[in-house]
Amino acid sequence: MKECDRMNIREFEEKYDQYKTVIYRIAFTYLKNNEECEDAMQEVFLKYLLSAPAFESTEHEKRWLIRVTVNYCKNNLKLFWNSRRGAIEEIAQLPADNEEKAILEEIFNLPEKFKIVIYLYYVEGYKCAEIAEILGMKESAVKMRLKKGRELLKIQWEKGEVFA
Repeated sequence: MKECDRMNIREFEEKYDQYKTVIYRIAFTYLKNNEECEDAMQEVFLKYLLSAPAFESTEHEKRWLIRVTVNYCKNNLKLFWNSRRGAIEEIAQLPADNEEKAILEEIFNLPEKFKIVIYLYYVEGYKCAEIAEILGMKESAVKMRLKKGRELLKIQWEKGEVFA
């Protein structure tokens, strides 16, 4: 193996380590099953490796990976209709501390159209315009979903269902 090939492998491993948690969590918001999330990660990183796209910045790279993950998951759900397969208890296997796990569990329990927006905004730190670009929707729709998602989380919190 040539030195440049080893360097590419090393760079890929660094990118994998850098983005694996984000990709897994995004996939989990859609697929709710560890094995399917692992499959999604493999497909996303395989596409990343084979297409070797040029990125303007690490943020552009991260957005591309999120977009590919979302597209893969949506296609997977359309083809196999498996969004209800797997138990939410599998979320306990996500790498996070106890408080973060509790928050993520509540986010993942939200209806489909709210959880990805809430996750990208609060966990990944994206702005509404960025989320709209990533998900291919209008910024106003993102803001409405954030508002409704917050309301649903607040209701759960007031009922004592969050951190119980």
